Amino acid sequence: MDVTTQIEQALVDALEHADKPGCPPRLVSAMRHAVFPKGARIRPRLCLAVATACGDGDPKTSTAAAAAIELLHCASLVHDDLPCFDDADIRRGLPSVHRAFGEGLAVLAGDALIVLAFQTLARIAPAPQRLGKVLLSVSEGVGTPRGIVAGQAWECEPFVDLANYHRLKTGALFAAATMAGAAAADVEPAPWRRLGEKIGEAFQVADDIRDATATSAELGKPSGRDAALSRPSAVRELGVEGAVHRLGQLVGDAIVSIPSCQGEVELRTLIMREAKRLVPGKMAQRAA
Repeated sequence: MDVTTQIEQALVDALEHADKPGCPPRLVSAMRHAVFPKGARIRPRLCLAVATACGDGDPKTSTAAAAAIELLHCASLVHDDLPCFDDADIRRGLPSVHRAFGEGLAVLAGDALIVLAFQTLARIAPAPQRLGKVLLSVSEGVGTPRGIVAGQAWECEPFVDLANYHRLKTGALFAAATMAGAAAADVEPAPWRRLGEKIGEAFQVADDIRDATATSAELGKPSGRDAALSRPSAVRELGVEGAVHRLGQLVGDAIVSIPSCQGEVELRTLIMREAKRLVPGKMAQRAA
């Protein structure tokens, strides 16, 4: 089974577990709407890539970790699109969950996906001795003090350090992906944090560039939201050219931070491929 099919099947299985008699049908529909159709699935693919690079001997645990990471990411998008944050009408080219199902059900669907992520880990991961480190890696990427919730909360503060904001809002879940992948393969996860943080920062800078330069049709979501909401942005702080340069620095930092492992070459290739995919072609060439 290829990696894409492996991830999609794990997510389908997770949602089927939620869709049981007694569960409100529209809640399940809202959860499915948030998870499918698929996005890039870069976080779960990164989780599995790290596990493989570390000599993964327990694919059930690494697959559960990858699915949990993606469910948490989808939950964050549901909440991020709400009127109290971005007030986005579309996501992945479709109506956002609160537009399709109402604001109240969107909040509940996001909450349910967060819980489902940890239910998936507890239900599928068969190696108790590894599960503790996997759970800790994943949960630290979501909550406080350094998870995506804390990152989102920085938007409510009067002063924001851009690098720290990017590191938490986006980098934290990428760090969770790399660390959980290592932990699932029974490798110490701490050395893998920096790789995830740098990839996440690069991903957010690329997102800032695309928000400022691409159309809503190209993005599959509203463009120009950073400027409209006066939100911290690499483009606002550095300009487009400066942001592209920063992206290149972060990609380089990510590559040199890969811990020594048997799959180092494959990880480097994955990072470079994703860096080129994230921004318009000419800008990606300059970043490289």
